[in-house]
Amino acid sequence: MRIFLRQHKRCRFVCLALATLIVLLMGSLPVRLATAHYQSPNPQAILTLGGGADREAFTAQFAQNHPSLEIWVSSGIPPNQARALFQAAGIPERRVHLDRRAVDTVTNFTSLIEDFKSRKIQHLYLITSDFHMPRAKAIATLVLGSQGIAFTPVSIPSKQPSESPLHILRDIARALFWTITGHTGSSLKPNP
Repeated sequence: MRIFLRQHKRCRFVCLALATLIVLLMGSLPVRLATAHYQSPNPQAILTLGGGADREAFTAQFAQNHPSLEIWVSSGIPPNQARALFQAAGIPERRVHLDRRAVDTVTNFTSLIEDFKSRKIQHLYLITSDFHMPRAKAIATLVLGSQGIAFTPVSIPSKQPSESPLHILRDIARALFWTITGHTGSSLKPNP
């Protein structure tokens, strides 16, 4: 019985400590995002989440109106197609970073964090389809916000239905897991 009580107390302590950590992390996000917005009121780069040629095409047009911003595309269409698309829009190749490390929406963000931090980027335009934006914003708030990077969402209109709340909650949990452990849990994700 004593062993059970000790294990119960230890489990309760670990759960309380974890809950405290999560509350502190969540409480600091608004401050970190506000600070990033204050220090960089205008976006310093463009981040496009891959998922179809329409996203890269929209980004190429958008980038024409923001000629000083670097463009990051996370796991989009094949690189040769993306380069051709940006080249046809008159976007110099030196502005475009095609990153193929991400395997899902959570890793779209986590795989690029170090790149953004090394370039001292504190504010991004976040481009994705409108049906995907609620999940992207939730993940971005946790992942980018935990690193002091603000974002301005830019939605691409589509005719697709919104993603399910369960899908969004699953990725919020994974993003929170990443902020605590540095691991995304992508290897644990069930196949669609």
